[in-house]
Amino acid sequence: MNMPLPHAPLQRLDEQLQAANTLTPHVRVAPQSAHIGALISGVVLERPLSAAEVHTVRSALLRWKVVFFRDQHLTHEQHLAFSRQFGELTLGHPVFGHVDGHPELYSIAKHRKANRHSGQAEQRPWTGWHADVTAAHSPPAASILRGVTIPPYGGDTQWTNLAAAYNALSASLQAFLQTLRGEHRFSAPQGATASAEYLELVRNNTLVSEHPLITVHPETGEKVLYISPGFLKTVSGLNTRESRVLLEFLWEHAVSSEFTVRFKWEPGSLAFWDNRATAHVAPQDIFALEFDRQLYRSTLVGKIPVGADGRESTAIQGDPVLAAHGAAY
Repeated sequence: MNMPLPHAPLQRLDEQLQAANTLTPHVRVAPQSAHIGALISGVVLERPLSAAEVHTVRSALLRWKVVFFRDQHLTHEQHLAFSRQFGELTLGHPVFGHVDGHPELYSIAKHRKANRHSGQAEQRPWTGWHADVTAAHSPPAASILRGVTIPPYGGDTQWTNLAAAYNALSASLQAFLQTLRGEHRFSAPQGATASAEYLELVRNNTLVSEHPLITVHPETGEKVLYISPGFLKTVSGLNTRESRVLLEFLWEHAVSSEFTVRFKWEPGSLAFWDNRATAHVAPQDIFALEFDRQLYRSTLVGKIPVGADGRESTAIQGDPVLAAHGAAY
């Protein structure tokens, strides 16, 4: 876990970001941790960005995997307009719906999961960590989350860099993982019991896919440890104990603090993350507080993941997550 990380891909991404920033000297990109996260200032998201600003934000996203903005008090329409500058938008959520009147937005409310599960989920270091909708054949490429009602304390979100996590593994383990694929699906957290409402939603919009454990990022070429803990259930071809032990090791490794960044939300904050190279975890401490919390998320259409062996992911059940104007849901 403490092996030095290779620098060549990062040097190339740094050079791309520096070149982009020379055309937008008013845009400041401030890294927030060693491997992930940058705070961007000097742009106003209420109005369209210039082509050069879009390029700088995209370059920062590819280099730092998640980028943050402060004091951007956007309407739903402005949020969606900003998002569309970076790609086509999916529906808010392929299983759990969307905001009325805004089909590309998903409400991240404090109690949105209250009717989905009962009982206490088993708490492990990786509990709650996930990449968005990896049960789909083509998971979203990126997500953009906007804070509206934010508690005065608590409710932070964390992200981890799954490319850095892959690079920190031994060469022998990397080579083995490149031969493996895993099944991703929706299910209640381990230890909790799914509600009838949750089971009906999942049954009516079933998504099950087999993805490589190691994918190749379509824009950076980096190898990524594609192991979304909330969705990845088994490793294909391994027996039950082999699969469980391997996945628990990888999940624990991937969420190690050295690969992560923690973001304190404020009203008007935005987080824009690369869903192809990160996992994130929603806060649990908010449920110990009386404060409300409301955010809204948009997601960008993604491509079918491709493994280090050149093989694409396989759809086991369900349709791809498409653009909202042509979506299957």
